[in-house]
Amino acid sequence: MARIRVFIVLALAVAAGGTFAYGTYQYMQNGGPKGAPATSIPTSAVIVAAQDLQIGASLRQEDLRAIQWPSNAVPAGAFGKPEDLIGRGLIMPVMTNEPFLPSKLASKEAGAGLPPVIPEGFRALSVRVNEVIGVAGYVLPGTRVDVVATVVPTQNQIDVTSKVILTNVQVLAAGTKIEQDEKNKPIQVTVVTLLVNPDEAEKLTLASTEGKIQLALRNPLDKTAPVTTGIKPALLMGTGAPVRRVASASTGRKSQPQVAPAPVSAPTVEIIRGDKRSHEVVEQE
Repeated sequence: MARIRVFIVLALAVAAGGTFAYGTYQYMQNGGPKGAPATSIPTSAVIVAAQDLQIGASLRQEDLRAIQWPSNAVPAGAFGKPEDLIGRGLIMPVMTNEPFLPSKLASKEAGAGLPPVIPEGFRALSVRVNEVIGVAGYVLPGTRVDVVATVVPTQNQIDVTSKVILTNVQVLAAGTKIEQDEKNKPIQVTVVTLLVNPDEAEKLTLASTEGKIQLALRNPLDKTAPVTTGIKPALLMGTGAPVRRVASASTGRKSQPQVAPAPVSAPTVEIIRGDKRSHEVVEQE
């Protein structure tokens, strides 16, 4: 008898719990008491990206879709009409379902492609590269590089000098691509476009015309801009003037590096044979 009573009590408890849960569900579905209107959140139409869009893309109708967004949480500057976006270019990538904001769009007059991506006061300058200059294809859009120039400032070959002329320069495009792929694979191209100001554009143009340039890939988190003095073959081979540090007598600390005077070059004679020109050292007794 005791077991039967326990079973009856358990069955009644399960039945009562199920009835209460069902009643609660129906109550919530009907919006509360009878006659009370269901609570609704006001929404507004917001235009978002229908797919992932890359920098420089020109927006089309199929790139856009409208969704309902809570009115009290609409992002500032968000667009509600597709016609306000069609034909405008992107200056930053946009992900699927991301709202379009003015900060990621070029002006209506700027169009699409590379030009709207160039900030005011800067220029896009292209230079020829090969597999070596382009760091084996790892100079990709968005990366940063230093530019090393090697030139001969005089007629004398011993004066050839290599020096870092530009630092922390952004790469705008590699070939015709202005966006990296998802896997950041190397791209073998013959032209790289750099973002420079007018002064830097002059230096880069002169260096690439009168000598050779080399791109040195940087860590994007490295913001330093070291100033170098350049190097000549004599210093490279250890036959030039050494750099000395002179200790301060008062503090005992090392002062700034001092360069000893360079040795006087031996006199040379220029010899012209037809269309060939050479320099020979005059031996002194």
